[in-house]
Parts: sequence; structure tokens; C-alpha cells
Amino acid sequence: MLLNKDSLKVRGIDNFTNYITQVKYGYNKIWGNDTGRNMAATNSGTLLGIFPKLKITFRSLSQQELEAIAPTLDSATQWVTYYDPVLKRLYEMDTYTGDWETTNRNTFTNIAKANESFEISFIANRKRPSK
Repeated sequence: MLLNKDSLKVRGIDNFTNYITQVKYGYNKIWGNDTGRNMAATNSGTLLGIFPKLKITFRSLSQQELEAIAPTLDSATQWVTYYDPVLKRLYEMDTYTGDWETTNRNTFTNIAKANESFEISFIANRKRPSK
């Protein structure tokens, strides 16, 4: 949940919420190898944990803004702080990111804002703790 500008932070990017237009919060269940349906069509298994995934949509960024955040997006891991509705508090998680790409239109009328918005996912390296 995005409660205010301080409820979503990425270490290494100052004023992170100024760059974004949308956040999609995912709480992905990762199951053990013993999971599946048996001959009676009953599903069972071991839930290994909930691994949060934040899909962030960035607004169109200037060259300087993109250059400021790109090293953090490209790093092997990031530290993300967000408000978790199950924990009912701010939670900092170690993440990795998916691939990201930007699109530039062939427009020379406004070079500073020629790139379009883009998305990237921050995915937890560890399961979310229990309450």
C-alpha cells in the first residue's frame, strides 16, 4: 500500500515516489516440491512462503533522472521499503529486479522527455516474515 511518499523507498534513489506513476503489489506463494494433486484430485503441499513483488511503473524521465536511477536498477540487489498490509508496518526487503527497457520515440521536438514510461519489478529474495 502506498500510504505516503515515505511508505515506498528504494535505497540509492532519492525521492523515489517522484519518479513513479503506479505500484502493483504482488504477494506470490512459493510452494515446495511435495505440492500437487493426488489421485483423489485433492491439492496439498508445503507453502514455503510469501515472496512480495512490487511492479513499479515509472513516468517519462529526463536523461538526468534516468541516469540517476539506472545504476540502482542494474545492481544485483536492491533494498526496498514498503508498507505491508499483513505485517501492518513498513518492511524492508532485499530484492532483485527483472529486466527493464525504455522506449524513445523518434521525436526531436522534446528531446529531454522523449522516452516513455516503463516498468520494472522488484522481487523479494527471501520470504516475508510471519506476523
